Amino acid sequence: MRKDYVVAAEPADHETEFVEKYWTAVWEQEGGPQGQIDRIPYKDEYLAMAPYMAKLPMGARVLDGGCGLGDWTLFFARQGFAVVGLDLSRQTVEQLKARFPEAEFVDGDIRRTNFPDSSFDAYFSWGVFEHFESGMQDCVREAFRILKPGGQLFVSVPLDNLRHAILGTLSRPHPTAGNLRFYQWRLTRAELARELAIGGFEVLKVSPIHKRQGVLRSLHHEFGLSYRWLFTKGLSALLAPLTPGLFIAHMELAVARKPR
Repeated sequence: MRKDYVVAAEPADHETEFVEKYWTAVWEQEGGPQGQIDRIPYKDEYLAMAPYMAKLPMGARVLDGGCGLGDWTLFFARQGFAVVGLDLSRQTVEQLKARFPEAEFVDGDIRRTNFPDSSFDAYFSWGVFEHFESGMQDCVREAFRILKPGGQLFVSVPLDNLRHAILGTLSRPHPTAGNLRFYQWRLTRAELARELAIGGFEVLKVSPIHKRQGVLRSLHHEFGLSYRWLFTKGLSALLAPLTPGLFIAHMELAVARKPR
């Protein structure tokens, strides 16, 4: 497992406060909740989880852990599932409640929810479990507790791909202006599977996802190409299908099940 850091203006903040402030600012910068669900059926996460979700009855209870702008919560609610969107950002959750009263949103910490044992048939969480420096186990154990026996867990985290491994070996440490704070863990496939297994889950598969985003990041960081250039976007679309996921994918997604 590899640590990533960010420069923070307020290093003294408690970790939970820092994470809430950081992501509230991110969501505000993106314009707040918009209900952008049209692209979800084409996303890697949806393609991975769709066969499992199709086996659940309509009305099955589902948790979106770390729902952010709420797009996935809205999408599955409109598919007929009883979805709860949970997020640490109280400000964002209040905006979601006001804008989308037909859906259920609550503020809270995925490491310590207020849901009863065995509350959900499925639980998905995209890019959230990695943001706590103590590790993923608090998130994993809580997911295990609130899922019903046989319940499905879908979780994505940053992939510690071969590109990162090579760059980490070759790069030299350099001083950074400002205060560094822990941002996220980056895991290999084996490490993610191990974390879930330690928490009691049966791991069904772990797959690299978001290859194009990984290529874009490589073109930007290693070759200095701007994310905004059409050339960069076009080149990433060309290279992504040709590049192995374990070398370049930005994220990985695990499908796991709580034993019956």
